[in-house]
Formats: sequence, structure tokens, C-alpha cells
Amino acid sequence: MPYQNLLLEQAEPGLYLLTLKRPQALNALNAATLDELALAVSQVAADAAARVLLVTGAGDKAFVAGADIGEMQQLTADQARAFSAKGMQVMHALEALPVPVIALVHGYALGGGCELAMACDWIIASERAVFGQPAVNLGIPPGFGGTQRLARLVGRARALELVTTARQVKAEEALAIGLVTQVVPVAELRERGMAVARSISAKAPVAVRLAKQAVQRGQDLDLANACAYETAAFALAFATVDQQEGMRAFLEKRAAKFSGQ
Repeated sequence: MPYQNLLLEQAEPGLYLLTLKRPQALNALNAATLDELALAVSQVAADAAARVLLVTGAGDKAFVAGADIGEMQQLTADQARAFSAKGMQVMHALEALPVPVIALVHGYALGGGCELAMACDWIIASERAVFGQPAVNLGIPPGFGGTQRLARLVGRARALELVTTARQVKAEEALAIGLVTQVVPVAELRERGMAVARSISAKAPVAVRLAKQAVQRGQDLDLANACAYETAAFALAFATVDQQEGMRAFLEKRAAKFSGQ
């Protein structure tokens, strides 16, 4: 499927790489790019052979510099609501992908870019990555889930401090506060992401998907119900061929050959 503002490719079988490509705007998210993101996410979701999605930005300066301010400037309140809803739908769709989604962030991930990264399951950052939610500098709050996902990642007080001061966070601080999971040299970012993706793709696909669902859905449940959800997922896995293969391979002291069934 042809895209104008992004590139979706299979770097290896089952391993998708989505690259935002609007170099003239530091990959900023306008309405057209959001529409393309929605299509790309649905394309990955429709592929039963998909195992991992990596999300990154083209160029040396930015992952995604934010939402497109030039496009937003003249919006009415009703138009702004529709634009926010469009962005929210994309972030929800990305988050809801059954396979793990990893953001590979270099350069600026500000505003909508930070929100896009946070909608992924986790973030690997280059040492030159910079995160922030500067919307209040523009007279608006975040609109693509920034207030909610940031608070869930770094805690209420720290999220509120970052959102209301618009303070930018460099890679090492982002690691310290739990916004990213690891920081790597710029030259190693893509290969580190690919290495993690290969590791995941070697695991039982159904088990990986069940594990992601349990983590995500359990966050909004009390502990007892979340654990009950995990029990149901655990039991469901025992109806798969991969469970039989995985345990047989362990007992036979050999590498498992998972089929995704």
C-alpha cells in the first residue's frame, strides 16, 4: 500500500518497521499522516504472521517533533475536538495491536511525538533523544493521550510537573523516571530494536499475544480480577500446539520450533 508520509516495510519475516517520513516538518503529525498511520496499523493487524512492530522517525533531528502546529492554528473548538479524536483513535489502535510495538526514538519526541512513542508498548531511546509535552506553551493541553499515558508511566506528580512546565527530558533522565526502557548509542538504535524484535519473534506467538493482553487489560482491573484474567489466558494457552511443543522441547533439552498454533 503506497504512503506519502510514512514507510511501512517488513525488515524480516514477521518484523514490521514503520518510519514516519515528513522531513520538511520534522515528521510532525498532521491529519493526513494520522490517516496513514491508521491504515498502516490496520495493515499490520491484518497480518496473522506479524510478530513485532518497530516505530521510528526518519532523519537525524526528530522521531516526531509534535502535531502539526501550522495545521492546528486555525482550528475551531469543534474541529479541534475532531482532530484530537482522530489522534486518540490512532494511538488506541497502535496500543491495541496484538503484537508488541516498540518505539525507537532518536532526536525530538515532543507533544504528539511523545504521545505516539508512549502509545507503543515500550521505548528504546538513542542517547540524543529528547522527550516533552510542550502543549501549554501553545495555549493548549496535550490532546493525543499525553496526560493519561505519561501519568501511567512516570506517576501522577511527575507527569503533572512535566505537562505544566513543558520541561524537556533528555534520554538519561527519561530512563531514570521510567519513560524509556533503555538508552543506546545513536548508531546502534535500529539494530538494538531489531535484536529485541528477533528475540520476541522466536517465542510462541500465541503466548506473546496473550501476555500482552494480560498486562494491558490487567492495568485497569483490581488485583483479584486481573489475576483471574491471567488465569484464563494461562489456561487458553494449554489448548495450543505451541504449548505442547514448548514443554516437550524443554524436557528434551532442545530449541522449540513454534508454529503459532
